[in-house]
Amino acid sequence: MPKKKGNKRKTIKRLLKYVTQGYKWQLTIVLISIIISALVGVIGTQFIKYLIDDFITPLLGSQSPDYSALIKVIMLMGGVYALGVICTYIYDRLMVNISQGVLNKIRKQMFNHMQKLPIRYFDSRSHGEIMSTYTNDVDTLRQMLSQSIPQVFSACVSMVAVLIAMFATNVYLTFVVLAMVVLMIFVSRYLGGNSSRFFVKQQEDIGKVNGYIEEMMEGQKVVKVFNYEEDSKARFDELNEQLCDSMTKANMYANILMPCIMNIGNLGYVLVAVIGGILSINGILTIGSIAAFLQYVKAFTNPLGQVSQQMNSIIMALAGAERIFNLIDEQEEVDEGYVTLVNAKMENGKIIEAEERTGMWAWKHPHKDGRVTYTRLRGQVEFENVQFGYEQKKRILHDISLTAKEGQKVSFVGATGAGKTTITNLINRFYDIQDGKIRYDRINIRKIKKDDLRKSLGMVLQDTSLFTGTIRDNIRYGKLNATDEEVEAAAKLSNADKFIKHLPHGYDTKITGNGEGLSQGQRQLLSIARAALNNPPVLILDEATSSIDTRTEKIVQEGMDKLMKGRTVFVIAHRLSTIKNSDLIMVLDHGRIIERGNHKELIAQKGTYYGLYTGAIEID
Repeated sequence: MPKKKGNKRKTIKRLLKYVTQGYKWQLTIVLISIIISALVGVIGTQFIKYLIDDFITPLLGSQSPDYSALIKVIMLMGGVYALGVICTYIYDRLMVNISQGVLNKIRKQMFNHMQKLPIRYFDSRSHGEIMSTYTNDVDTLRQMLSQSIPQVFSACVSMVAVLIAMFATNVYLTFVVLAMVVLMIFVSRYLGGNSSRFFVKQQEDIGKVNGYIEEMMEGQKVVKVFNYEEDSKARFDELNEQLCDSMTKANMYANILMPCIMNIGNLGYVLVAVIGGILSINGILTIGSIAAFLQYVKAFTNPLGQVSQQMNSIIMALAGAERIFNLIDEQEEVDEGYVTLVNAKMENGKIIEAEERTGMWAWKHPHKDGRVTYTRLRGQVEFENVQFGYEQKKRILHDISLTAKEGQKVSFVGATGAGKTTITNLINRFYDIQDGKIRYDRINIRKIKKDDLRKSLGMVLQDTSLFTGTIRDNIRYGKLNATDEEVEAAAKLSNADKFIKHLPHGYDTKITGNGEGLSQGQRQLLSIARAALNNPPVLILDEATSSIDTRTEKIVQEGMDKLMKGRTVFVIAHRLSTIKNSDLIMVLDHGRIIERGNHKELIAQKGTYYGLYTGAIEID
C-alpha cells in the first residue's frame, strides 16, 4: 500500500508539471474565477437572511409599503449572480483549453517515445492494451482535468466559505451540521474506497478486453478456418464477465454513494429546521437567519457529495495516468554506436566522405585518438560464437558461427522454432546478443549506430505491412525523399509496375487497412519494391513467398531475383526449391547449426537437409 500511495503522489506531481507548463496565467484566471463563483453562492445565501429580515419582514406590517429598496437590492443581487455565471463560464472554457492542450502534449510525448522503444516492448504486450492507453486512459484523464478537478476545487472553496458563514450565524446549528458531515465522511470513505478500487480494476479489464478483440479481429480468418468461433466466444465471455463484474461493483458503490450522502444531508436539514425553529421561538434566531442557515446546509452538503463522487473519477484517472507514464518511462532502445553510414567517393586511391550522393557508401569510424577512417560498405556479415536468448536464462541460439561474403546468398533451413528468424533479428539489432560477436564489414555491429545499420539493410517479410495512403507513398517508405521516377523504377525492378498500372489511379491509388483490395502477392510485390527503392547492400527475405500460390510465387521470385543481384542475401524459406541456388545453406536444429554447405554438398552428405529435400523428413 505505501508504494501505491507514493506512486499516486509522484503521478500527481508529474500531472501538475504538465498543467503548469505554459498555462500559468490561464490557471491563475481559472482559480480566481472559481473562487469568485463559489463566493457568489455564499453571498447569495447570506442575502436571503437580509432580504427576509431587513426588507420583506418590515414590509409585511407596513400600510403603504415602498418596494423601491427591495427592487434595488434584488437587482444588485442579480448583478452578483450574473458575475458568478460569467466566472463559471470563464473557468469552464479555460479548463477545456488547458485539458486539451495537456492531453495533446501527453499524446505527442507517448507516440514520439513509442517510436524509440525496442521491438521487445511490442512483442511482450498486446496492441489492444497499448491502444487502450491512448484511448480509455487518456479520456479518463481528460474528464479529470476538465471537470473533476475544477468541481472539487470549487466545492472546497464553497464549503470553507459556507462553514465560516454558518459559524458567524449560529455556532450550535453549525455543530449539528458538522456532526452530519462526520457521518457523511465515514460513509463516503467506505463506499468511495470500494468504488475507486473497482474503477481501477475496470480500466485494467477494459485493456484486456480491447487486447483480445484486437487479436480476434486480426486473426479472423484463422478463427474461421479452424472453427475457433465457439472457443473464442467462451474466452471473450470470460473476459467480458470480469469487466462486467468490476464495472457493476464500481458503479454500484458509486451510485449508492450520492443518495446516501444526500439523505444524510436531508436528515441534517430536518434537524437544523427543528432546532432552528426552537431557537427562533425563544428569540435567539430570526426567521431570516433560519432560512439562510437551511440554505447553508444544502450549500455545504451538496458540494461534499460532489467531492465524494468526483473522487472516483480522479482515482480512475490517476490509475490511467500511471499507465500512461509507465509507457513514457519505458526504457528507450539503447544505442551506443558511433560508426555512421556516409556517402563516399574515391580520391587519390582513398575513400573520403562526399557531400552529394555518389552511389557509394562507407562506414565512418571515428577513433579515440581523433583519427577518422572509412570502410567501404560491401555487405559482408560474420557471426562468431553467438549466444542468444530472449530471456537471460533461456538460450535459443548456441554457438552460431557463419560468414556471408559480399554478394553471397545464404539460406537458413529448419523446423519452426529452430532459430532462423532470430538470426535475422540479430543482424539488424532488434535484439542484442548475450555472447559472441556479429561483424558487418569487419566492424562489430555494436559500434554501428542502429539507424545507420538498419539503413543498410532491406527486409521483405512474410507478413507485409502497408499503410493508409497511395501506392506511391507506401513504396516511398523505403526512401522518404525518393522522386516519383525512383519510385516507379523500383516498382519495375520488383515486377510490381505491371499490376499497379491496372489499378484505377495507378501509383496514386489509395489503399487502407493494410492493403485491402490487393492480393497477398501484390502486397508482397509492393514490399519488394520498397526494399528495392532503399537499394540496400544486404537483403533479408523472411519466408517472403510462403503465403502465396505457386503461379504468383514465380512473379514475386522474378522480382526478388532482380533485387538480389549483387547483394548479400539472407533467406529463410520453407520451400526448399527456392534456395537450391544459394551459395551457402545452413540447417538449424534447436538453435544450433547442424549442417552447412551448398545444395549439392548437402545432398551428397545425405543428412538432415537430404531428408528434408526428399520428403523423408518434414520441415516442421
